Amino acid sequence: MMVPAALLLLGALTAVAAPRVIARADWPDREPVVALWVWQCVVAAVLLCCALSMTLSAAAAWQAVRGQVFAPAPPTVVEAYALGVAGPWAAATAVALACGGVWTAVMLVREVARARARRHRRRAELLVRAPLLPGEEPRPDRRLVVLESERADAWWLSGAAPRLVVTTAALRRLKGRQLDAVLAHEQGHARARHDWLLHCSAALAAGFPQVPVFAAFRDEMHRLVELSADDMASRRFGRLTTALALVELNEDRGVFGPPTRAQVPQRVTRLLTPPDRLSPARRLRLTAAAALVPVVPLLVAFVPGLRALG
Repeated sequence: MMVPAALLLLGALTAVAAPRVIARADWPDREPVVALWVWQCVVAAVLLCCALSMTLSAAAAWQAVRGQVFAPAPPTVVEAYALGVAGPWAAATAVALACGGVWTAVMLVREVARARARRHRRRAELLVRAPLLPGEEPRPDRRLVVLESERADAWWLSGAAPRLVVTTAALRRLKGRQLDAVLAHEQGHARARHDWLLHCSAALAAGFPQVPVFAAFRDEMHRLVELSADDMASRRFGRLTTALALVELNEDRGVFGPPTRAQVPQRVTRLLTPPDRLSPARRLRLTAAAALVPVVPLLVAFVPGLRALG
């Protein structure tokens, strides 16, 4: 009955070691899309370790669960897991991990509900600030909304009818194709469904604030999705145009003055002095290696059964 304990140990080691390894690497800023994938695989591996440990612990603690989990397996496979010699800690482990899973789902539902409420509130404010003119019909295909404001701002309003909201101050500041670069940046977020990455990372960090890997996951998601969207915009409209658009939108917000913790100066510097991208072969190797990380818990969980069958 060592497999559940081994899975918990593997999950703990992954949660501790993986963020440190990624933080020491020099490639995440050069390849934000690959870094996003790596982080997702790491977190999936940690969650998978917990889920598999919970399942096997529950199978060891209760005969009814064991019958469901190992229903199609021959007796030799059940014997390989030594479920009958589990101590009293099996039930406690299963219950604790199950509570953690339920809490994770609750946090995710709460995060999604809050995001939906914010979106509805912003849409209601948008209707007040930019009402339809008399006789004007609502147009779901209208992708751009202009608001009268002295503050330069632009944001993507997601939903059934997504649109880019731009203030008049931003239109006065943005020159040439800078507005197109801002639109491409926001569309990059929408196409890649970055909102779901942010929701999941925020839910895990809020639900388990004492687990460093989840806090690092949330912080890196906020940073990497912006770098990824910057790259999407710069590939279409150039790095200089995208950097100038960032400067024009954020110049009056105090993000360029020392000292600052804002990401905008770093993003502008990265656009103006682009780092060398990794070779396609190395990107492929990193992607494949990250995809194998969640496979390790599956191997740990299934190796005793496969060995018994062999």
